[in-house]
Amino acid sequence: MRRMMLTQLTHHPWGDTMRTRTIAAAIAAAALLTLTACEGTADTSSSKPDSAAEETSGDTQDTDTIETDTAAPADDASAAEPESETASLPDLVGLDLQAAQDEAQAAGFFVLDDQDASGQNRLQVFDRNWTVCSQEPEAGAYPTDTKVILYAVKDDESC
Repeated sequence: MRRMMLTQLTHHPWGDTMRTRTIAAAIAAAALLTLTACEGTADTSSSKPDSAAEETSGDTQDTDTIETDTAAPADDASAAEPESETASLPDLVGLDLQAAQDEAQAAGFFVLDDQDASGQNRLQVFDRNWTVCSQEPEAGAYPTDTKVILYAVKDDESC
């Protein structure tokens, strides 16, 4: 009788179905991994000949590009100067750090840096808990790409 029970357990109708599904899933996963691996290799190998072909066929283009590149910085430098606008940086001392950042950005200054004025090099994680003690540069007219550094301490500390 024991033998009959074991035979019945090993030949359960779901056993064959589950085994078939498991094998099918394993084959599908292996196929996907293989395709993914082949796809990555195909991209890498296809980019190598393209760059080599560009290098050999583009020798005269490199010279033209170099000539254009050397002339471009002079044009860019003269074009960049008129584009940099001048704006009035407000006095931000005494404001909470978040409000100071908001005012600086509203004035057109977006290159901002925060520093711990106590010298402990703490990070200003929650800007509303910090008060600005000093700023660099001081209030006045500056190009809008000027870096503005705000030195602050925690609200319960003195400058």
